[in-house]
Amino acid sequence: MNRPEPALHLSQAPAAPVIEARGVSLTFPTADGPVHALKDVNLSIGQGEFVSFIGPSGCGKTTFLRTIAALERPTAGTLTVNGMTPDQARRARAYGYVFQAPGLYPWRTIAGNISLPLEIMGFDKADREARIARVLELVELGQFGSRYPWQLSGGMQQRASIARALAFDADILLMDEPFGALDEIVRDRLNEALLALWARTGRTIGFVTHSIPEAVYLSTRIVVMSPRPGRITDVIESPLPRERPLEIRDSKIFAELSHRVREGLRAGHGAGDD
Repeated sequence: MNRPEPALHLSQAPAAPVIEARGVSLTFPTADGPVHALKDVNLSIGQGEFVSFIGPSGCGKTTFLRTIAALERPTAGTLTVNGMTPDQARRARAYGYVFQAPGLYPWRTIAGNISLPLEIMGFDKADREARIARVLELVELGQFGSRYPWQLSGGMQQRASIARALAFDADILLMDEPFGALDEIVRDRLNEALLALWARTGRTIGFVTHSIPEAVYLSTRIVVMSPRPGRITDVIESPLPRERPLEIRDSKIFAELSHRVREGLRAGHGAGDD
């Protein structure tokens, strides 16, 4: 039986950018000469968007995410987060960052892991407890706060890592291949859970992935990057509705979007420096 194609959403006026890059380049000095990780990256991300970055290994997608988070400093161009420099945004707690590995301390409970950044930031005990309870419910781990990381599956640990990044109410969530090490079944469940979380919270999400289906399924826009030096070779606006059951991946429009991303990746291999 043929499934009906999903309805396209109507285009809306773009939101004011919460992340804006203009001519961003980053060069690392090495003993063998300079490494050009990013070159002339221009991009605006609006409030509430879900933007995925995809490209081959070494294309600079993680490096760009790290520049947004003030973990790397551009060597040229300008980058603002909520109208501030990345350093100012970090001090203002404008974003949460989810790494590829959960990075949970095994000697702390899940609640204790979520509490740690709140303790460092000086939140009082009652506020910490309220925030921990709220974010555990958001990621559907409400009954697991007293468990230790080794008592949870890999997917549950990664959800705990997302909860930790959400605990201090950052408007922006930066995610660096958070599901890359998980099996496909768990990854599908977490993709669904992440979309539900995004719908409930209205966060702006920047998401690095190597997976074309994951990028197409999750995103409002897909940023395709070339091999080093990392450049943006295509920005693909998704016409998919915001409510996306997994079955949408069997639709014609999903296949067409996936094909465009794949073609963009192939074309990008000719975009690098000699």
